[in-house]
Amino acid sequence: MELRQLRYFVGVCEAGSLLQAASRLHVAQPALGQQIAALEHEVGGKLFDRSSRGMALTDAGRAFLEHARVVLADVERARLSVRDANAVPRGDVAVGLPTTIALSVTVPLVQACRERLPHVRLKVVEAYSGFLSEWLRGGRLDLAILFGDASEPALAKRALLEERLALVTPANGPRLATRIPLAKVAAYPLVLPGREHGLRRIIDQACSAASIELDVIAEIDSLTSVKKAVEAGIGSTILSMSSVAEEVAAGKLRAATITDEGMTRRVVSATNFARPSTPAAAAVIALATELIQQMVKSGVWPARWIDVGTGR
Repeated sequence: MELRQLRYFVGVCEAGSLLQAASRLHVAQPALGQQIAALEHEVGGKLFDRSSRGMALTDAGRAFLEHARVVLADVERARLSVRDANAVPRGDVAVGLPTTIALSVTVPLVQACRERLPHVRLKVVEAYSGFLSEWLRGGRLDLAILFGDASEPALAKRALLEERLALVTPANGPRLATRIPLAKVAAYPLVLPGREHGLRRIIDQACSAASIELDVIAEIDSLTSVKKAVEAGIGSTILSMSSVAEEVAAGKLRAATITDEGMTRRVVSATNFARPSTPAAAAVIALATELIQQMVKSGVWPARWIDVGTGR
């Protein structure tokens, strides 16, 4: 299998026909068709359905396309790493952020990147931690900020901070103390994410350990919708302080730190140790770590900073 064949394959996918692809790739149409046929023979499967309307990917072709793009991206990363080893960081860097972190980090990170890494084009992807881990392993991301430092195949994790979870209530509800035990949280009707959600698993494990049963009146996986439901007085919820800091400051919500030992979650930066980092990606990783540390130390992100070198 040759890199040329992969580039031709992606070109045909994007063009939708051999004729259009041949024009874009500056290759004779018969030669392009032969290369695609040779590639199909080598992978042992049909990648395209051919018709008078053009070339449509088969299921196998769609699966192969994702791998082909990763390989070509890796080759480009390798080329750039040599060219830019002693130069100013430049190029594309994809960063994955969970929604609760994206609310606080996205704008400051983009601003800092524009100021300090002007030749880097940042792409921020917002999704659940589980999806981000999968995309990081698959090569779609250069860096992800994730919840939890449990070992995962192919991922190198560095602990950044530990944040305590909080009971979040409507602004017009009863006044809250600044701290509250989990046992008292059980008296509040709660809107929580579904049981497969990472935050919910932390909550359920802490409740199970303390033999506490919460009053969950609804399950909503959208952070925005959960906060709106609490603002509307439908119920209360459990979130990190950082994810509601803006609403609490504006008087839209109230929050009290939950004091129980298990009601914390660790935030880590993660990279794929099987994929060498480009100078641009390394610069963004360092910048993101510095930015988050500043947010923690200034109190913008209510959390306990963890030394990334020692994990303590």
